[in-house]
Amino acid sequence: MREIVLDTETTGLDPKTGDRIVEIGAVELFNHMPTGKTYHQYINPQRDMPAGAFAVHGLSAEFLSDKPLFPAIAQKFLDFVGDSKMVIHNASFDMKFLNAELKWCERPLLPMAQALDTLEIARRKYPGAQNSLDALCRRFGIDNSARTLHGALLDSEILAEVYLELIGGRQPDFVLSVVSDNSQSGTSGDFKASRRPKPLPNRLSETEIADHDAFIKALDGDNIW
Repeated sequence: MREIVLDTETTGLDPKTGDRIVEIGAVELFNHMPTGKTYHQYINPQRDMPAGAFAVHGLSAEFLSDKPLFPAIAQKFLDFVGDSKMVIHNASFDMKFLNAELKWCERPLLPMAQALDTLEIARRKYPGAQNSLDALCRRFGIDNSARTLHGALLDSEILAEVYLELIGGRQPDFVLSVVSDNSQSGTSGDFKASRRPKPLPNRLSETEIADHDAFIKALDGDNIW
């Protein structure tokens, strides 16, 4: 079973008011283990960067000015995702931006049924608790000390660990290597991350995989997306 854990960074909160995607990061899982295949792309939004958004992700308009426009990367992104389930924290936010960008460049939209929202899962498991990505990392003892700023690829890799905990799987033992490159003018850091899974014994059993598949089908039936 192939899944894509995905995150985006944007210029703001709503594409209807002119906000755009500036970064996409995604990690491929197969049977709940990272394959090593990732997708990462900075995108030129062709607009200014509001101070509030810059404070979140550290990506300036100057840094993004020589990056490709979304139409130039749309097909490669769609090819990477394919028809796999997309695991996203607060999926409605990322999906509205992705589909706005896809609509503007006349590409097929991604159905909401293709998204699995880890925020909804967390709210069901821990009602009334804090369920941000950072809060879930604290709950599960996941090291997110490298997350000084939001970064789409790093956040998707951290979310992959959180996701496995949320569905009752075993958290893989990853080796995290984060490089902060401040040589790019106007950005507070270009974060790159890599994780190395432990050998086969740490994989989920066939029973655990089957239980997870049944759980996803139950959520799909509730139409929570």
